[in-house]
Amino acid sequence: MPVKKLLLAKPRGFCAGVDRAIDVVNLALTLYPGPIYVRKEIVHNVHVVKDLRAKGAIFVDELDEVPDAATVIFSAHGVSPEVRTRAAVRGLKVIDATCPLVTKVHHEAVRFAREGRPIILVGHEGHDEVVGTMGHAPAHIQLIGSAREAEALQVPDPERVAVITQTTLSLDDTSAVVDVLRSRFPGIEAPARDDICYATQNRQLAVKALAERARVILVIGSKNSSNSNRLAEVAQAAGAQAYLIDDISQIDPAWLEGVACLGITAGASAPEYLVEEVVQYFRGQGVIDIEEVEAISEEVNFALPPELVRDRDAQGGTSRP
Repeated sequence: MPVKKLLLAKPRGFCAGVDRAIDVVNLALTLYPGPIYVRKEIVHNVHVVKDLRAKGAIFVDELDEVPDAATVIFSAHGVSPEVRTRAAVRGLKVIDATCPLVTKVHHEAVRFAREGRPIILVGHEGHDEVVGTMGHAPAHIQLIGSAREAEALQVPDPERVAVITQTTLSLDDTSAVVDVLRSRFPGIEAPARDDICYATQNRQLAVKALAERARVILVIGSKNSSNSNRLAEVAQAAGAQAYLIDDISQIDPAWLEGVACLGITAGASAPEYLVEEVVQYFRGQGVIDIEEVEAISEEVNFALPPELVRDRDAQGGTSRP
């Protein structure tokens, strides 16, 4: 039986932080004499990076690859204070595209460290966001990634523990970890608002809604995208089979054998044109029944970095790219 119906998750794709980060690179390319360097992938999506590279952005892993006094953009995942200091010493012009929600977590880490609290960071070791967050209070933070690790964790001052999280985790998995921490450390201090970002939460709610009706769900996103991987995991936990794909070239027809209703979503760093290409792929196979499934309304925007706005306005610009 071929696919007869497509269910499109809403919301899906770009979040406000990703929109902002991509706008930052595009605007910098128009405002400043090149080359424009970007430390790490601006967001974790191969197509976004490829598109910006084609426009002239130069992506590097470390500041050592950036010439003195050049312009460098920090990615949406944020950086440690050490990286900022090295940039200043080198005389680099820095444009900071760190997502404001990641910056919020950095501020929490600094506040808890100033209070002398042991800090537990729930996240994935080696992820760019986690590396940046840990750099804000390295002597105070311990990283864990599972309930099992939470059970075994030892802290120097159990009565004064604080917890923060990576912004792109699974809601359900993180809740399980935090529940263990609360049971072990009843007086644990947590941020006033959940660190997991609104977009991550909303996209996970939307994929759960798809899983109620679709046996198979395609998640458009890159392999190194944390939020995209979490979408696939959430779909599977909800009873659907999920496949993470960068684009239509990775669709395996064998996945769709006997599947009449197919769900489609996209991670927060995946552009909408990739969704459209997948939809057109199935239209080409005769699918005409396409329904958008809205789980929650989403209208969030973040202002551009003030240093970029200042330079744009000085050159007579008034609008976002």
